[in-house]
Amino acid sequence: MDLSRWIIRHADFTPDKTALRFEGKEISYAEFAAMIEALAAAMANKLDVSRGDRVAVLSLNSPVTLALLFACARLGAMISPLNWRLAGPEHNRMIADARPKSLFVGEEFIDNVDVSRDEIDVPHFVAMNGEKENWISLDNLIEEYKGVTAPVSGGPEDALLLCYTSGSTGAPKGVVLTQNAMQFNAINSIHMHGLVGSDVALTTLPLFHVGGLNIQTLPALHLGATTILQKQFEPDATFDDLESGDVTLTCFVPAQMQAMVAHPRWAKASFEGIRSVTTGSTFVPHSLIEQFHKKSVPVIQIYGSTETAPIAVYTTVNDAHSKLGSTGKAAIHCEVRLVDDDGMDVGQGTSGEILVRGASVMREYWQQPDVTREVLDADGWFQTGDMGHFDEEGYLYVDDRKKDMIISGGENIYPAELENILAEVDDLAEAAVVGKSDARWGEVAVAVCVLKDGRTLKEQDVLAAFEDNLARYKHPKEVVFTDQLPRNAMGKVVKDDVRKLVSEITNDPEESLEAMKI
Repeated sequence: MDLSRWIIRHADFTPDKTALRFEGKEISYAEFAAMIEALAAAMANKLDVSRGDRVAVLSLNSPVTLALLFACARLGAMISPLNWRLAGPEHNRMIADARPKSLFVGEEFIDNVDVSRDEIDVPHFVAMNGEKENWISLDNLIEEYKGVTAPVSGGPEDALLLCYTSGSTGAPKGVVLTQNAMQFNAINSIHMHGLVGSDVALTTLPLFHVGGLNIQTLPALHLGATTILQKQFEPDATFDDLESGDVTLTCFVPAQMQAMVAHPRWAKASFEGIRSVTTGSTFVPHSLIEQFHKKSVPVIQIYGSTETAPIAVYTTVNDAHSKLGSTGKAAIHCEVRLVDDDGMDVGQGTSGEILVRGASVMREYWQQPDVTREVLDADGWFQTGDMGHFDEEGYLYVDDRKKDMIISGGENIYPAELENILAEVDDLAEAAVVGKSDARWGEVAVAVCVLKDGRTLKEQDVLAAFEDNLARYKHPKEVVFTDQLPRNAMGKVVKDDVRKLVSEITNDPEESLEAMKI
Protein backbone atom coordinates (compact mmCIF):
# COMPACT_ATOMS: atom_id res chain seq x y z
CA MET A 1 0.00 0.00 0.00
CA ASP A 2 1.44 3.39 -0.98
CA LEU A 3 1.49 6.42 1.33
CA SER A 4 -1.24 8.27 -0.58
CA ARG A 5 -3.64 5.84 1.09
CA TRP A 6 -3.14 7.80 4.32
CA ILE A 7 -4.97 10.75 2.82
CA ILE A 8 -7.52 8.70 0.89
CA ARG A 9 -8.62 6.85 4.03
CA HIS A 10 -8.84 10.01 6.14
CA ALA A 11 -10.85 11.63 3.33
CA ASP A 12 -13.22 8.68 3.63
CA PHE A 13 -13.49 8.77 7.44
CA THR A 14 -13.40 12.56 8.00
CA PRO A 15 -13.79 14.29 4.61
CA ASP A 16 -14.53 17.74 6.05
CA LYS A 17 -11.75 17.78 8.62
CA THR A 18 -8.97 20.30 7.96
CA ALA A 19 -5.79 18.63 6.78
CA LEU A 20 -3.82 21.80 6.06
CA ARG A 21 -4.18 25.47 6.91
CA PHE A 22 -2.12 27.73 4.67
CA GLU A 23 -2.20 31.51 4.25
CA GLY A 24 -5.70 31.77 5.70
CA LYS A 25 -7.16 28.94 3.61
CA GLU A 26 -8.23 25.59 5.01
CA ILE A 27 -7.86 22.46 2.90
CA SER A 28 -9.98 19.51 4.00
CA TYR A 29 -8.86 15.91 3.73
CA ALA A 30 -11.34 15.41 0.88
CA GLU A 31 -9.95 18.42 -1.00
CA PHE A 32 -6.37 17.33 -0.34
CA ALA A 33 -7.11 13.79 -1.60
CA ALA A 34 -8.65 15.23 -4.78
CA MET A 35 -5.57 17.42 -5.35
CA ILE A 36 -3.28 14.40 -4.96
CA GLU A 37 -5.39 12.32 -7.35
CA ALA A 38 -5.38 15.05 -10.02
CA LEU A 39 -1.64 15.63 -9.68
CA ALA A 40 -0.87 11.91 -9.92
CA ALA A 41 -3.07 11.60 -13.03
CA ALA A 42 -1.46 14.68 -14.59
CA MET A 43 2.07 13.46 -13.90
CA ALA A 44 1.32 10.02 -15.32
CA ASN A 45 -0.54 11.21 -18.44
CA LYS A 46 0.94 14.64 -19.20
CA LEU A 47 4.41 14.70 -17.66
CA ASP A 48 5.41 11.10 -18.43
CA VAL A 49 6.23 10.27 -14.79
CA SER A 50 6.24 6.59 -13.93
CA ARG A 51 7.64 4.23 -11.30
CA GLY A 52 11.23 5.09 -10.38
CA ASP A 53 11.21 8.53 -12.03
CA ARG A 54 12.10 11.71 -10.15
CA VAL A 55 10.14 14.95 -9.74
CA ALA A 56 11.97 18.03 -8.42
CA VAL A 57 10.40 20.96 -6.53
CA LEU A 58 11.86 24.42 -5.93
CA SER A 59 9.45 26.36 -3.77
CA LEU A 60 8.81 27.91 -0.40
CA ASN A 61 6.52 25.81 1.78
CA SER A 62 3.26 25.03 0.01
CA PRO A 63 0.47 22.42 0.21
CA VAL A 64 1.41 21.58 -3.40
CA THR A 65 4.78 20.21 -2.26
CA LEU A 66 3.01 17.82 0.12
CA ALA A 67 0.45 16.85 -2.55
CA LEU A 68 3.30 16.12 -4.97
CA LEU A 69 4.95 13.84 -2.41
CA PHE A 70 1.78 11.77 -2.03
CA ALA A 71 1.19 11.78 -5.80
CA CYS A 72 4.72 10.45 -6.30
CA ALA A 73 4.02 7.77 -3.69
CA ARG A 74 0.98 6.69 -5.68
CA LEU A 75 3.03 6.39 -8.87
CA GLY A 76 6.08 4.82 -7.23
CA ALA A 77 8.10 7.90 -8.21
CA MET A 78 10.50 10.01 -6.13
CA ILE A 79 10.19 13.62 -5.07
CA SER A 80 13.30 15.77 -4.65
CA PRO A 81 12.57 19.07 -2.84
CA LEU A 82 15.44 21.50 -3.53
CA ASN A 83 16.91 23.78 -0.91
CA TRP A 84 15.74 27.24 -1.99
CA ARG A 85 18.47 28.89 0.06
CA LEU A 86 21.10 27.61 -2.37
CA ALA A 87 22.32 29.41 -5.47
CA GLY A 88 21.25 28.59 -9.03
CA PRO A 89 24.43 26.67 -9.96
CA GLU A 90 23.98 24.48 -6.86
CA HIS A 91 20.39 23.72 -7.88
CA ASN A 92 21.56 22.90 -11.39
CA ARG A 93 24.10 20.38 -10.07
CA MET A 94 21.43 18.63 -8.00
CA ILE A 95 19.03 18.57 -10.95
CA ALA A 96 21.76 17.14 -13.18
CA ASP A 97 22.36 14.44 -10.56
CA ALA A 98 18.68 13.58 -10.02
CA ARG A 99 17.62 13.88 -13.70
CA PRO A 100 13.95 14.62 -12.91
CA LYS A 101 11.15 14.22 -15.45
CA SER A 102 9.68 17.55 -14.32
CA LEU A 103 10.60 20.57 -12.23
CA PHE A 104 7.87 22.33 -10.24
CA VAL A 105 8.84 25.92 -9.38
CA GLY A 106 7.24 28.44 -7.01
CA GLU A 107 6.67 32.03 -8.10
CA GLU A 108 9.63 33.36 -6.09
CA PHE A 109 12.08 31.31 -8.16
CA ILE A 110 10.56 31.32 -11.66
CA ASP A 111 12.72 34.16 -12.98
CA ASN A 112 15.93 32.67 -11.59
CA VAL A 113 15.20 29.31 -13.20
CA ASP A 114 14.30 31.00 -16.50
CA VAL A 115 17.77 32.56 -16.66
CA SER A 116 19.50 29.16 -16.73
CA ARG A 117 16.67 27.09 -18.19
CA ASP A 118 18.64 26.19 -21.33
CA GLU A 119 21.32 24.64 -19.10
CA ILE A 120 18.83 22.41 -17.26
CA ASP A 121 18.04 19.06 -18.84
CA VAL A 122 14.43 18.66 -17.66
CA PRO A 123 11.59 17.69 -20.04
CA HIS A 124 8.83 19.64 -18.26
CA PHE A 125 8.83 22.92 -16.33
CA VAL A 126 5.73 23.57 -14.21
CA ALA A 127 4.82 26.98 -12.75
CA MET A 128 3.18 26.41 -9.35
CA ASN A 129 1.49 29.84 -9.27
CA GLY A 130 -0.46 31.30 -12.18
CA GLU A 131 0.54 31.17 -15.83
CA LYS A 132 3.87 32.01 -17.46
CA GLU A 133 4.94 31.88 -21.07
CA ASN A 134 6.67 28.62 -22.05
CA TRP A 135 5.75 27.04 -18.71
CA ILE A 136 3.10 24.46 -17.88
CA SER A 137 0.54 25.90 -15.48
CA LEU A 138 -0.08 23.83 -12.35
CA ASP A 139 -3.59 25.25 -12.03
CA ASN A 140 -4.40 24.17 -15.59
CA LEU A 141 -2.93 20.72 -14.97
CA ILE A 142 -5.08 20.14 -11.90
CA GLU A 143 -8.18 21.45 -13.67
CA GLU A 144 -7.56 19.26 -16.73
CA TYR A 145 -7.15 16.07 -14.70
CA LYS A 146 -9.70 16.77 -11.98
CA GLY A 147 -11.68 13.57 -11.44
CA VAL A 148 -9.31 11.44 -13.52
CA THR A 149 -8.25 8.25 -11.74
CA ALA A 150 -4.49 7.95 -11.44
CA PRO A 151 -2.66 4.62 -11.77
CA VAL A 152 -1.39 2.97 -8.59
CA SER A 153 2.15 1.70 -9.06
CA GLY A 154 3.89 2.54 -5.79
CA GLY A 155 4.43 0.39 -2.73
CA PRO A 156 6.30 0.27 0.60
CA GLU A 157 9.68 -0.69 -0.87
CA ASP A 158 9.70 2.02 -3.54
CA ALA A 159 12.01 4.98 -3.05
CA LEU A 160 9.99 8.12 -2.35
CA LEU A 161 12.21 10.94 -1.08
CA LEU A 162 15.50 12.06 -2.64
CA CYS A 163 16.77 14.64 -0.18
CA TYR A 164 20.15 16.27 -0.70
CA THR A 165 22.27 16.83 2.38
CA SER A 166 23.52 20.32 3.11
CA GLY A 167 27.00 19.49 1.88
CA SER A 168 28.99 21.14 4.68
CA THR A 169 32.03 18.97 3.94
CA GLY A 170 31.80 18.64 0.18
CA ALA A 171 29.38 18.05 -2.67
CA PRO A 172 25.83 17.32 -1.45
CA LYS A 173 24.77 13.68 -1.44
CA GLY A 174 21.28 12.54 -2.35
CA VAL A 175 19.77 10.50 0.49
CA VAL A 176 17.17 7.96 -0.68
CA LEU A 177 14.31 7.17 1.70
CA THR A 178 11.67 4.58 0.85
CA GLN A 179 7.94 4.81 1.52
CA ASN A 180 8.45 2.22 4.24
CA ALA A 181 11.12 4.43 5.89
CA MET A 182 8.70 7.36 5.87
CA GLN A 183 5.94 5.19 7.36
CA PHE A 184 8.09 3.95 10.24
CA ASN A 185 9.48 7.43 10.85
CA ALA A 186 5.89 8.64 11.21
CA ILE A 187 5.19 5.91 13.77
CA ASN A 188 8.32 6.94 15.68
CA SER A 189 7.06 10.53 15.69
CA ILE A 190 3.61 9.51 16.92
CA HIS A 191 5.21 7.76 19.88
CA MET A 192 7.64 10.60 20.54
CA HIS A 193 4.98 13.32 20.60
CA GLY A 194 2.01 11.33 21.88
CA LEU A 195 0.44 12.54 18.64
CA VAL A 196 -3.34 12.17 18.32
CA GLY A 197 -5.88 13.01 15.64
CA SER A 198 -7.06 16.12 17.48
CA ASP A 199 -3.58 17.69 17.44
CA VAL A 200 -2.71 20.80 15.46
CA ALA A 201 0.95 20.95 14.40
CA LEU A 202 2.61 24.17 13.29
CA THR A 203 5.24 23.73 10.57
CA THR A 204 7.70 26.60 10.10
CA LEU A 205 10.74 24.56 9.02
CA PRO A 206 11.32 24.30 5.26
CA LEU A 207 9.87 21.23 3.53
CA PHE A 208 13.09 20.74 1.56
CA HIS A 209 14.55 19.33 4.77
CA VAL A 210 13.59 16.08 6.48
CA GLY A 211 12.99 18.05 9.68
CA GLY A 212 10.23 20.11 8.07
CA LEU A 213 8.71 17.13 6.30
CA ASN A 214 9.12 14.25 8.67
CA ILE A 215 9.31 15.33 12.31
CA GLN A 216 5.68 16.44 12.56
CA THR A 217 4.13 17.37 9.19
CA LEU A 218 3.79 13.95 7.56
CA PRO A 219 3.20 12.15 10.89
CA ALA A 220 0.28 14.52 11.57
CA LEU A 221 -1.19 13.73 8.14
CA HIS A 222 -0.64 10.01 8.74
CA LEU A 223 -2.78 10.27 11.88
CA GLY A 224 -5.47 12.53 10.42
CA ALA A 225 -4.46 15.58 12.47
CA THR A 226 -4.25 19.17 11.22
CA THR A 227 -1.09 21.00 10.13
CA ILE A 228 -0.70 24.76 9.94
CA LEU A 229 1.86 25.41 7.24
CA GLN A 230 3.84 28.65 7.13
CA LYS A 231 5.37 29.65 3.81
CA GLN A 232 8.58 30.32 5.70
CA PHE A 233 9.50 31.11 9.28
CA GLU A 234 8.57 34.60 10.40
CA PRO A 235 8.62 35.36 14.16
CA ASP A 236 5.52 37.57 14.33
CA ALA A 237 3.40 35.09 12.36
CA THR A 238 4.73 32.31 14.58
CA PHE A 239 3.77 34.20 17.74
CA ASP A 240 0.31 34.76 16.24
CA ASP A 241 -0.13 31.04 15.58
CA LEU A 242 1.27 29.90 18.92
CA GLU A 243 -0.87 32.36 20.88
CA SER A 244 -4.05 31.51 18.96
CA GLY A 245 -4.76 28.58 21.26
CA ASP A 246 -5.12 26.17 18.33
CA VAL A 247 -1.56 24.84 18.07
CA THR A 248 -0.58 21.90 20.27
CA LEU A 249 2.80 20.92 18.77
CA THR A 250 5.59 22.59 16.85
CA CYS A 251 9.24 22.06 15.97
CA PHE A 252 12.05 24.64 15.94
CA VAL A 253 15.75 24.48 15.23
CA PRO A 254 17.84 26.31 17.89
CA ALA A 255 18.24 29.41 15.68
CA GLN A 256 14.44 29.77 15.55
CA MET A 257 14.18 29.32 19.31
CA GLN A 258 16.76 32.06 19.75
CA ALA A 259 14.83 34.36 17.39
CA MET A 260 11.66 33.80 19.41
CA VAL A 261 13.33 34.41 22.78
CA ALA A 262 15.02 37.59 21.49
CA HIS A 263 11.76 38.97 20.04
CA PRO A 264 10.00 41.86 21.87
CA ARG A 265 6.83 39.76 22.14
CA TRP A 266 8.53 36.99 24.12
CA ALA A 267 8.25 38.56 27.57
CA LYS A 268 4.45 38.76 27.53
CA ALA A 269 3.76 35.77 25.28
CA SER A 270 1.49 33.02 26.60
CA PHE A 271 1.44 29.63 24.93
CA GLU A 272 -1.59 27.91 26.41
CA GLY A 273 -2.40 24.66 24.68
CA ILE A 274 1.17 24.01 23.48
CA ARG A 275 1.97 20.50 24.66
CA SER A 276 5.62 20.58 23.60
CA VAL A 277 8.22 22.13 21.33
CA THR A 278 10.58 19.74 19.56
CA THR A 279 14.14 20.68 18.72
CA GLY A 280 17.20 18.90 17.45
CA SER A 281 20.86 19.65 16.90
CA THR A 282 24.21 18.35 18.05
CA PHE A 283 24.27 21.31 20.40
CA VAL A 284 21.23 23.04 21.94
CA PRO A 285 22.12 25.56 24.68
CA HIS A 286 20.53 24.60 27.99
CA SER A 287 19.75 28.24 28.69
CA LEU A 288 17.65 28.39 25.52
CA ILE A 289 15.64 25.32 26.50
CA GLU A 290 15.09 26.74 29.97
CA GLN A 291 13.54 29.91 28.51
CA PHE A 292 10.74 27.74 27.05
CA HIS A 293 10.43 25.73 30.24
CA LYS A 294 9.82 28.99 32.11
CA LYS A 295 6.82 29.47 29.80
CA SER A 296 5.57 26.00 30.90
CA VAL A 297 6.37 24.61 27.45
CA PRO A 298 8.39 21.37 27.61
CA VAL A 299 11.17 21.12 25.04
CA ILE A 300 11.76 17.60 23.80
CA GLN A 301 14.86 16.73 21.83
CA ILE A 302 15.39 14.56 18.80
CA TYR A 303 18.59 13.07 17.47
CA GLY A 304 18.99 11.93 13.89
CA SER A 305 19.98 13.01 10.40
CA THR A 306 18.71 13.06 6.85
CA GLU A 307 19.94 9.47 6.58
CA THR A 308 17.71 8.36 9.50
CA ALA A 309 14.58 10.12 8.19
CA PRO A 310 15.44 11.79 10.79
CA ILE A 311 13.87 10.37 13.99
CA ALA A 312 16.31 7.93 15.61
CA VAL A 313 16.51 8.98 19.29
CA TYR A 314 14.27 11.23 21.33
CA THR A 315 13.05 12.39 24.70
CA THR A 316 9.36 12.77 25.56
CA VAL A 317 7.49 15.29 27.70
CA ASN A 318 7.92 12.91 30.65
CA ASP A 319 11.69 13.42 30.74
CA ALA A 320 12.02 16.88 29.16
CA HIS A 321 12.96 18.45 32.51
CA SER A 322 14.77 15.60 34.25
CA LYS A 323 17.01 14.78 31.26
CA LEU A 324 17.92 18.26 30.09
CA GLY A 325 20.74 17.94 27.56
CA SER A 326 19.99 14.35 26.64
CA THR A 327 18.59 13.40 23.25
CA GLY A 328 16.75 10.51 24.90
CA LYS A 329 16.38 6.84 24.06
CA ALA A 330 16.23 4.93 20.79
CA ALA A 331 13.02 5.46 18.81
CA ILE A 332 10.33 2.81 19.08
CA HIS A 333 11.42 1.33 15.72
CA CYS A 334 15.18 2.00 15.95
CA GLU A 335 18.24 0.48 17.56
CA VAL A 336 21.28 2.45 18.71
CA ARG A 337 24.81 1.29 19.52
CA LEU A 338 27.95 3.13 20.62
CA VAL A 339 31.23 1.68 19.36
CA ASP A 340 34.94 2.38 19.56
CA ASP A 341 37.35 2.64 16.63
CA ASP A 342 37.47 -1.16 16.41
CA GLY A 343 33.70 -1.47 16.16
CA MET A 344 33.34 -2.85 19.69
CA ASP A 345 30.50 -1.68 21.94
CA VAL A 346 31.55 0.72 24.69
CA GLY A 347 30.29 0.77 28.25
CA GLN A 348 28.06 3.17 30.14
CA GLY A 349 29.56 6.66 30.41
CA THR A 350 32.14 5.97 27.70
CA SER A 351 31.99 7.94 24.48
CA GLY A 352 31.67 6.03 21.22
CA GLU A 353 30.47 6.55 17.66
CA ILE A 354 26.68 6.45 17.36
CA LEU A 355 25.32 3.71 15.07
CA VAL A 356 21.64 3.54 14.11
CA ARG A 357 19.63 0.70 12.60
CA GLY A 358 15.94 0.57 11.76
CA ALA A 359 13.31 0.57 9.05
CA SER A 360 13.53 4.37 8.76
CA VAL A 361 17.22 4.40 7.83
CA MET A 362 18.05 5.39 4.25
CA ARG A 363 18.35 2.85 1.47
CA GLU A 364 21.42 4.47 -0.10
CA TYR A 365 23.14 7.59 -1.31
CA TRP A 366 21.77 8.21 -4.78
CA GLN A 367 24.09 6.65 -7.39
CA GLN A 368 27.00 6.46 -4.93
CA PRO A 369 27.36 2.79 -3.94
CA ASP A 370 30.92 3.15 -2.67
CA VAL A 371 30.05 6.07 -0.39
CA THR A 372 26.96 4.17 0.79
CA ARG A 373 29.08 1.16 1.80
CA GLU A 374 31.37 3.43 3.83
CA VAL A 375 28.55 4.36 6.22
CA LEU A 376 25.98 1.56 5.92
CA ASP A 377 27.18 -1.95 6.71
CA ALA A 378 25.74 -5.26 5.56
CA ASP A 379 23.74 -5.61 8.79
CA GLY A 380 22.01 -2.27 8.27
CA TRP A 381 23.94 -0.22 10.83
CA PHE A 382 24.38 3.41 9.77
CA GLN A 383 27.57 5.07 11.01
CA THR A 384 26.51 8.59 11.94
CA GLY A 385 29.96 10.10 12.48
CA ASP A 386 28.69 11.50 15.80
CA MET A 387 30.06 10.64 19.23
CA GLY A 388 27.90 10.07 22.28
CA HIS A 389 27.59 8.29 25.61
CA PHE A 390 24.82 6.60 27.60
CA ASP A 391 24.06 7.47 31.20
CA GLU A 392 23.15 4.91 33.85
CA GLU A 393 19.51 4.90 32.70
CA GLY A 394 20.31 4.39 29.03
CA TYR A 395 19.73 7.97 27.89
CA LEU A 396 21.93 9.17 25.05
CA TYR A 397 24.01 12.33 25.26
CA VAL A 398 25.59 13.49 22.01
CA ASP A 399 29.16 14.64 22.63
CA ASP A 400 30.12 15.98 19.21
CA ARG A 401 30.94 15.12 15.64
CA LYS A 402 33.65 12.46 15.53
CA LYS A 403 35.77 14.54 13.20
CA ASP A 404 35.35 17.62 15.39
CA MET A 405 36.79 15.89 18.46
CA ILE A 406 40.07 17.44 19.65
CA ILE A 407 42.81 15.14 20.96
CA SER A 408 45.09 17.16 23.21
CA GLY A 409 47.92 15.39 25.01
CA GLY A 410 46.13 12.07 24.47
CA GLU A 411 42.89 13.34 26.04
CA ASN A 412 39.62 13.76 24.12
CA ILE A 413 38.00 17.19 24.12
CA TYR A 414 34.51 17.61 22.70
CA PRO A 415 33.92 21.15 21.38
CA ALA A 416 30.19 21.00 22.15
CA GLU A 417 31.00 20.78 25.88
CA LEU A 418 33.00 24.01 25.67
CA GLU A 419 30.41 25.68 23.43
CA ASN A 420 27.78 24.95 26.06
CA ILE A 421 29.74 27.07 28.54
CA LEU A 422 30.36 29.85 26.01
CA ALA A 423 26.61 29.99 25.36
CA GLU A 424 26.19 31.20 28.96
CA VAL A 425 28.52 34.19 28.47
CA ASP A 426 26.13 37.16 28.27
CA ASP A 427 28.28 39.33 26.00
CA LEU A 428 28.71 36.64 23.32
CA ALA A 429 26.24 36.32 20.46
CA GLU A 430 27.65 32.96 19.39
CA ALA A 431 30.82 30.91 19.55
CA ALA A 432 32.46 27.83 18.07
CA VAL A 433 35.36 25.74 19.33
CA VAL A 434 37.79 23.95 17.01
CA GLY A 435 41.16 22.28 17.29
CA LYS A 436 44.45 23.82 16.20
CA SER A 437 47.75 22.00 15.69
CA ASP A 438 50.18 22.39 18.56
CA ALA A 439 53.80 21.19 18.73
CA ARG A 440 53.58 20.16 22.39
CA TRP A 441 50.05 18.80 22.78
CA GLY A 442 49.24 17.71 19.24
CA GLU A 443 46.09 19.85 19.28
CA VAL A 444 44.68 22.58 21.48
CA ALA A 445 41.20 24.07 21.65
CA VAL A 446 40.56 27.52 20.18
CA ALA A 447 37.38 29.50 20.91
CA VAL A 448 36.09 31.61 18.01
CA CYS A 449 33.67 34.18 19.38
CA VAL A 450 31.19 36.73 18.05
CA LEU A 451 30.36 39.62 20.37
CA LYS A 452 26.87 41.02 20.78
CA ASP A 453 26.44 44.51 19.33
CA GLY A 454 28.02 47.16 21.52
CA ARG A 455 29.71 44.65 23.85
CA THR A 456 33.42 44.29 24.57
CA LEU A 457 35.36 41.37 25.99
CA LYS A 458 39.01 40.44 26.30
CA GLU A 459 40.49 36.98 25.91
CA GLN A 460 40.89 36.55 29.66
CA ASP A 461 37.20 37.38 30.18
CA VAL A 462 36.19 34.51 27.94
CA LEU A 463 38.67 32.09 29.46
CA ALA A 464 37.41 32.94 32.95
CA ALA A 465 34.09 31.26 32.09
CA PHE A 466 35.82 27.88 32.12
CA GLU A 467 37.35 28.20 35.57
CA ASP A 468 35.90 25.63 37.99
CA ASN A 469 33.60 24.33 35.22
CA LEU A 470 35.87 22.08 33.18
CA ALA A 471 39.16 20.26 33.67
CA ARG A 472 42.01 22.60 32.77
CA TYR A 473 43.23 20.49 29.85
CA LYS A 474 39.89 21.16 28.15
CA HIS A 475 40.17 24.95 28.40
CA PRO A 476 40.72 26.86 25.13
CA LYS A 477 44.31 27.99 24.74
CA GLU A 478 43.33 30.88 22.47
CA VAL A 479 40.32 33.12 21.89
CA VAL A 480 39.67 34.72 18.52
CA PHE A 481 37.01 37.37 17.98
CA THR A 482 35.26 37.72 14.63
CA ASP A 483 32.22 39.40 13.09
CA GLN A 484 30.33 36.18 12.27
CA LEU A 485 30.72 32.43 12.00
CA PRO A 486 30.67 30.75 8.59
CA ARG A 487 27.44 28.86 7.98
CA ASN A 488 26.00 26.63 5.29
CA ALA A 489 22.62 27.02 3.58
CA MET A 490 20.82 25.37 6.52
CA GLY A 491 22.35 27.86 8.95
CA LYS A 492 24.71 25.35 10.57
CA VAL A 493 28.20 26.49 11.51
CA VAL A 494 30.73 24.99 9.08
CA LYS A 495 33.51 23.75 11.34
CA ASP A 496 35.82 22.99 8.41
CA ASP A 497 35.74 26.67 7.45
CA VAL A 498 36.30 27.73 11.06
CA ARG A 499 39.30 25.38 11.31
CA LYS A 500 40.71 26.71 8.06
CA LEU A 501 40.46 30.28 9.29
CA VAL A 502 41.96 29.44 12.68
CA SER A 503 44.89 27.68 11.00
CA GLU A 504 45.74 30.96 9.26
CA ILE A 505 45.90 33.12 12.38
CA THR A 506 49.13 34.32 13.99
CA ASN A 507 50.02 35.22 17.53
CA ASP A 508 49.56 38.91 16.76
CA PRO A 509 46.12 39.91 18.10
CA GLU A 510 45.49 42.48 15.37
CA GLU A 511 46.48 40.08 12.60
CA SER A 512 44.42 37.33 14.21
CA LEU A 513 41.30 39.48 14.18
CA GLU A 514 41.82 40.47 10.57
CA ALA A 515 42.40 36.86 9.47
CA MET A 516 39.11 35.77 11.03
CA LYS A 517 36.94 38.33 9.23
CA ILE A 518 34.25 36.43 7.33
